[in-house]
Amino acid sequence: MAFCLPRFTIFGRNLMMNKDIYAMRDHGINFSNLTKMELSTPRSIYLALILNFIFSLAFCQQKASKEAPFEGSTFSIKSKGSYTFTISKPCYPFRGQKNSIVRLIPQVEGLTGARSATTNNIQVRLAEDADVLIALPITQKPLQADAQLLADSALTISGLQPYCIYNVHYKKGAQTIDCGSNGFIAGIIKPNQNLQHINGHKPDGRQWRPYTTDGLTDGKRLFEILGGPTDPVINQDMTGTEGIQGGFEGGTCVKVNGVYHLFPTERAGQIGVGPEYDRVRTRIGHWESPDAIHWKRVGTIFQASGVYAIAEEDNPMNDRRAAIWSYNAVFNKAEDRWYGYYLTYTVDKNIRPNHSFGRIWCTKSQTKGFAGIGGPYNDGQLIMEPGLDSQPWEGRQGVASFYPFPVKDGWLGFYAGAFPFSTWADYPKNSHNGWFIGLASSKSMDGPWKRLDTTINPVKSINPQFVENPLVYQLDNGTYIAVFDGGPDDNGHHFVNMMGYSLSKDGLHWSEARYIPLHTKLKQWWVTMRTPLCLIPEGNNIYTILFAAINGKRFHPIGMVKVKMDTQVLGELLKDLPQ
Repeated sequence: MAFCLPRFTIFGRNLMMNKDIYAMRDHGINFSNLTKMELSTPRSIYLALILNFIFSLAFCQQKASKEAPFEGSTFSIKSKGSYTFTISKPCYPFRGQKNSIVRLIPQVEGLTGARSATTNNIQVRLAEDADVLIALPITQKPLQADAQLLADSALTISGLQPYCIYNVHYKKGAQTIDCGSNGFIAGIIKPNQNLQHINGHKPDGRQWRPYTTDGLTDGKRLFEILGGPTDPVINQDMTGTEGIQGGFEGGTCVKVNGVYHLFPTERAGQIGVGPEYDRVRTRIGHWESPDAIHWKRVGTIFQASGVYAIAEEDNPMNDRRAAIWSYNAVFNKAEDRWYGYYLTYTVDKNIRPNHSFGRIWCTKSQTKGFAGIGGPYNDGQLIMEPGLDSQPWEGRQGVASFYPFPVKDGWLGFYAGAFPFSTWADYPKNSHNGWFIGLASSKSMDGPWKRLDTTINPVKSINPQFVENPLVYQLDNGTYIAVFDGGPDDNGHHFVNMMGYSLSKDGLHWSEARYIPLHTKLKQWWVTMRTPLCLIPEGNNIYTILFAAINGKRFHPIGMVKVKMDTQVLGELLKDLPQ
């Protein structure tokens, strides 16, 4: 537990210079609050320190006790059509619907909730006298006359208005609880707990688009999460990370003859320069591992210049390789060599986003065969860039990322765009929010690559708001599966904060995204989930996934998880896909 000690000043000077205060801070004491005390003697200073520490400790303990989870009471469901679920995020209180809890007050986390799929009433048997917590939309009042409002804006449920929680006291034994048409039981707790009124201040769920979480929304779980390391497999201060200020984001990993080869975007930045430059001065690294856990950096594939643009428009005077991202390695069987598709940006300090006018390049290993994965590689050929055939949804940032895959009559490739223009009249400054993908086609991996028309692009069937850095794999039965970044839930963005996947029979028509809740089985060391870097088959329907994520620090690490695919569920999901 971190203690909270108010900071105070003496005659306007901060007492933080005292070495004892530094010692307290180093042991987890938080000096974020500020009070002023005018003291004149060292003895009174130390007395004030002691008193403030005691009072602050008591305050923090009181605050912690108010936010401690309620203690649940034992109960059983007696009515047909009723079901239980654990109050967590995400959880789906409305069976068969995609509305999920994405924010909740800490007091109810982990409690057992209940709802009826057929009526408003839930018949329960209580093992003791208990308080039943009823969750209702903010515009709906409970039917029980003795209901007490316990928490305003206690739950954020995607697609719905805020939910409040009421408590109603019931006696031991059989009880019928009416939750109304839109309500549910948010927990049944032991009596005589601290039920002071709470204002949860949870935001309106209509800011989140409802989504499907694998295994939680509809009971269909394509991927069983087997587990993985409890900490990142590549993190700050590990050998090989020297000179990387901001960690990793995007790229790909492949397995060749039992060895994993990882090509991440290294947010190198520069020592002494702020984190905003980590996204500018980037490089593509090459790492190897025998087990996807223990990694060794073996080289640099590309290094960006990090030079800012001199013009706001897409001017040839700008350095168009100022930032380099998203290196995707794909083996070309026809040419018997590795191809690497990667992204370069113009970087402007003054325009949102500062990554602009993306260009896709294709480089080829000069060594043939699978063993050529390590290169050497040259800069390669430019295969896609902003131009007269660009589409407004590609926006200021497009073309952003590229991943090709074989189909019946040649090749398709997912390419990305972001910060779209409504019309070309918005070019180049008036961009909007949106992270989209589209499809391009070619007869071969070498191109030329042609954008599909706007009856196809952007591909919004997966998610109409956010899909980033998709990687595409073809399963043994011919089905295509794309794994991708599902979008962050931070900085005003209301996305799912999980990696996602989509299925296709032909590579052209894609299913609605389903998201993998790694945090329900894997220790959650991350704050923001970002990009999957691979879906590598290991046999027996087991796959390795490496992923980049943010843990609240400047350095963004890489994690690893093993999952197992349920082929029966795959068959069920494919039934709904177009041919």
